[in-house]
Amino acid sequence: MVSRRTLLAASAAAVAALAAGCSTTSVLTPSAGTGSDQTPPSLALINKLRSDRGLPTLAIDKAASRAAMDQASRMAAAGKMEHNIGFGANFLKRMKGMEVALPAAENIAAGQDSAADAFDAWYRSPKHLENMLGAGYRGLGVAVVSNPATGNRPYWAMVLSS
Repeated sequence: MVSRRTLLAASAAAVAALAAGCSTTSVLTPSAGTGSDQTPPSLALINKLRSDRGLPTLAIDKAASRAAMDQASRMAAAGKMEHNIGFGANFLKRMKGMEVALPAAENIAAGQDSAADAFDAWYRSPKHLENMLGAGYRGLGVAVVSNPATGNRPYWAMVLSS
């Protein structure tokens, strides 16, 4: 008779073997769609908001920009706005995999036609506004990707980093 411990260990090994073949933290290029770095226009909007509230301004963070492009690409490819898309693609694992300075935060949106429209949507959401006003953040990356296979809807991601 096989013990429960042996069965659990064998199950864990099987899951690990399957997961080894899946990469969820590599940078996705918008090859499945059209993407662009929207950090510069977004940075101006967020820095005005932050300076109006007496907070330090943010700077462009290349790792955060890569992470934002990765997340926007994931959403555009899947045709859905969610933080966790793909096996093992939770926020913390993605940020560590992209070498984003922690702590970090992520805002996502879908359907907005411009950086100003995405900013406005985040500004009007208390949790997203809280992220944009986070006192510990120093870096920013923002990207948008749309994919013809999922209706060309623009998917936005913002990553704030320490």
